Amino acid sequence: MNRNNDEKYTDFAAVESYRNELTSEEFPDGPYGADLEAESLGKSKPWRLEQRSINPYGYENRSLHAGMERGYPGDYKQRHSIPEVQDEP
Repeated sequence: MNRNNDEKYTDFAAVESYRNELTSEEFPDGPYGADLEAESLGKSKPWRLEQRSINPYGYENRSLHAGMERGYPGDYKQRHSIPEVQDEP
């Protein structure tokens, strides 16, 4: 590998996703019978700027679904066509 190369190193998309996308815990209270006061619940380290919690109702791989519309009633594009006030036609 050429050390004089100025290309910036980046991780694979899967590694970046693993580090930055936080999921909810399966058992946030701990194992069955655990004392609730034993440890504090939640994230133990401070949030980094690139970290975010993921939406459990979205697509797992957004790049595969880019540009495709969802095919069921009530999706996000149809919601904007509903008038704010019920008196509007």
